[in-house]
Amino acid sequence: MENVVPILTKTCIATNLILCAFQHAYAAECSAKSGAQTVPWLELYTSEGCSSCPPADKWMSNIKAGNITPLAFHVDYWDYIGWKDKYSKAEYSNRQRKIAAFVGAGFVYTPQFVMNGRYFKGWDNSRLNQSIEANQKLASRVNLSLDAVQENGKITLQTSAQAVKLADTKNADVFVVLYENKLVSKVNAGENSGRELKHDYVVREFFSAYPINNQNEFTKNFTLNPEWAKRGYKFENMGTVMFVQNSQTGEVLQSKALKFCDS
Repeated sequence: MENVVPILTKTCIATNLILCAFQHAYAAECSAKSGAQTVPWLELYTSEGCSSCPPADKWMSNIKAGNITPLAFHVDYWDYIGWKDKYSKAEYSNRQRKIAAFVGAGFVYTPQFVMNGRYFKGWDNSRLNQSIEANQKLASRVNLSLDAVQENGKITLQTSAQAVKLADTKNADVFVVLYENKLVSKVNAGENSGRELKHDYVVREFFSAYPINNQNEFTKNFTLNPEWAKRGYKFENMGTVMFVQNSQTGEVLQSKALKFCDS
């Protein structure tokens, strides 16, 4: 059974840009650009305190990023039942509540999948492939570019977005995410007590929301520094995602993922 919690308030996402960097040696430039078609955007809302979430986490881990962009947001509203999910943040719970407001739902739950701003129920590989095929028929409305470059011992993440048409910039917000794969937790309390949980595509940092300017463009650089090593982040398992979403409807216009290159 899915874990359900009522929505008490409609909360907007508000996060400050964190300027950081990695201690890991970085010897190559990585880059990715979106193509002519829309890449579908799949979000999972999950928690280590939810006994029904591990199967969804496993299913998400088996998805190969490329023709779809998957991300897992760990919510914090189950932390009180005995186990605090160390990957959870209140801002991820707030994002899930905002999506519920877009679709007119009165509650949020875990595990919950969202495809391009709309609920993705009955998740399975067949339905996922159908959604990917449907999106591949949609022309891209925003062109995205991601570059991770080593320079003077730092990694600079360069991001840019350009709308195809002026109309596509209306209410369009740009989001940049850092994610991590191959995470493992040994849970010793709560609903999953005694289990070893494995996670991929876990959102670690969520930078938002940036408007596209009057010239139909967005550009921003993020500097990553050694302080993140103290947080336990492993560069070799990390990557970045960029997506553009309509702030009024929740529709995702385009997404693109970039796994950081190995040194």
